[in-house]
Amino acid sequence: MALTPSRRSELRAQAHKLVPVVIIGDKNGLSDEVLAEIDRSLKAHELIKIRAATDDRDARALWMEKICERLDAQAIQRIGKVLVVYRENFDKPREKPAPAPEPRRPRKKLDPRSKLRTRSVEDDKPKGRRRSVEDDRGSTRTSRPRSRTPSPLPESGLRRRRRSTSR
Repeated sequence: MALTPSRRSELRAQAHKLVPVVIIGDKNGLSDEVLAEIDRSLKAHELIKIRAATDDRDARALWMEKICERLDAQAIQRIGKVLVVYRENFDKPREKPAPAPEPRRPRKKLDPRSKLRTRSVEDDKPKGRRRSVEDDRGSTRTSRPRSRTPSPLPESGLRRRRRSTSR
């Protein structure tokens, strides 16, 4: 079973966040016990990282080939001492793909005369500028309540100027 380059790229992206689950030691190398552990990990996870604790590049390449050959797996990536291996598990239930998102409602068109969005049939109340409300003193204000914190500027709205000095 050959993987397509796009599928291999997806698997590399998924393997980025994984931690190595099997470590191949330098003394014993790739023994039958290590292969059995890799096989168990592939059954459980499908995609695994393996750390090879040797400085010999040729030995790591040979181990990758042996793992893929004996366990019927696919070599995804080999960077330094980390080997990434994939074997599809057909017994494992697949996740269903996410449902397609609902289509968006078309945007409301702007009324060229008022520069406000026109009401659609689905809207309950009109949208646009805030209406001013007349309070009991006769002054008009917006319907939004005022802030409780006073403004740092004086009531008149003019800024205070510093006195000029005679320097």
